[in-house]
Amino acid sequence: MTRKPKRKSKSTSKAHAPDRSILIFSITMAIFGVVMIYDASVYKASQEFNNQFYFVQSQIIWLILGTIPFLIFTVILLVLVLVVGEATNGSKRWFQIGGLPQIQPAEFAKLAVVMYFSTWLSKREHNYTKFEDAFKKGFLKSLGSFIAILGTVALLILFEPDLGTTMIIGTTAVLMFFVSGTDKAHTYGSLGLLLLMIPIALIAAILEPYRVSRIQTYFNLVLTGEVSDPQGTGYQMQQILIGIGSGGFWGKGFGQSRQRFGYLVENTAFTDSTFAVLLEELGLWGGTLIVLSWIFFLWRGFKIAFKAADKEGQLLATGITLWLTCQAFFNMAANVGLIPLTGIPLPFLTYGGSSTIVMMTALGLLLNVSRYTQDA
Repeated sequence: MTRKPKRKSKSTSKAHAPDRSILIFSITMAIFGVVMIYDASVYKASQEFNNQFYFVQSQIIWLILGTIPFLIFTVILLVLVLVVGEATNGSKRWFQIGGLPQIQPAEFAKLAVVMYFSTWLSKREHNYTKFEDAFKKGFLKSLGSFIAILGTVALLILFEPDLGTTMIIGTTAVLMFFVSGTDKAHTYGSLGLLLLMIPIALIAAILEPYRVSRIQTYFNLVLTGEVSDPQGTGYQMQQILIGIGSGGFWGKGFGQSRQRFGYLVENTAFTDSTFAVLLEELGLWGGTLIVLSWIFFLWRGFKIAFKAADKEGQLLATGITLWLTCQAFFNMAANVGLIPLTGIPLPFLTYGGSSTIVMMTALGLLLNVSRYTQDA
C-alpha cells in the first residue's frame, strides 16, 4: 500500500513577539505624556478642583482602559452627539450619559474608519486593463462607494463642527485608498480625490467665522512676522510664541513654564497646546527629540505594513501609522505657526479620555499586526 504524498500547506506567518521598537516607543511616550500633562495641568487642577493631580489621575485611568482587549456604532455616536451633546464654544463634540465620563465620538470615528476601510479595500482588486472596466467597476463602484462611506462620516463630524478631525480622517482614508491599488486608473482616481479635498477644506474653513479669524491671524504672521490683534483673535498664537521664544534652545527647565499659569486660553496648556509648553520648558532640543520620535514611529509603522502577512494587515498598519503621524505633525505644526491653529490633539501628550482610549487600542492593533509579519 503506497502512501499518499502529503499536501504542502499554505505558507502562513507564525506568530512571534510584537515589534519591540513600537512597544518601547508607546510605553515611553505614554509615561512622558503623563508627566507632561501633570506639569501643564497642575495650575488649572489646583485652581478649579483644589487637587493638583485631578487631570493626571483621569489620564492614567484612560491609559489603563485603552489597553483592555466598532463603523455603524461610531455613526450612531456621531448622530447622538449632534442631538444630545452639550454645546461648548459653539461646538457639539462631547456628550455624557448619567455619571459616566464625557465621550467624544469623533475620536472613535478615526479608528473605526481605518478598521473598516482596511477590510473593505483589501477585498477589492484594482487592476483594470480596459477604460470601460475602470469606469464602471473602479470609478462608479469602488471610488463612488468609498466617497459615500467617507462622506457620511466626514459630514457628521463637520456638523459638530470639527474641521481638524475631519481633515485627519479624510487624509488618512484617501491615502489608504491610494496605497490599496497600483494600476493607473486607481492612481489617477486617488490623486484626483486628494486634490478635491483642498477646495472642500477651504470652503469648510470659511463657513465658520472663528476659522476665518484663525486663517487671517496665520497669514498675517507669515507675511509680516507679527501676530494681528494679540489681545483678541491672535491672543492664543501670541502667547504660544512668547512661550516658545522664552524657551530658546535649552528651555527654561521642567516645571518652569509660565504660559501654563492661565496665559494659554482655557485648558489648552495640557490639551491642544501641550507641545508649546514642552518647547518652553525643554527648548528646541526637546521639541526636536519629539519630532524625531514620530519620524521613527512612521518608519517602523511602514516597515510593519510592508511585511504584514496579508493585504488587510498591510492597510490596517498603514492607516494607523498615517493617522497618528499626521495628527502629531498637524498639532506640532500648528503650535509653531506653520499652519493655522487647530483643535487636533497631540497623541500621548494631550489630555483626553476618548482620544487616549482610541489611540491605545490602535497601537494594540498595530502591535498585533507586527506579530504576524513575514521574515521577522
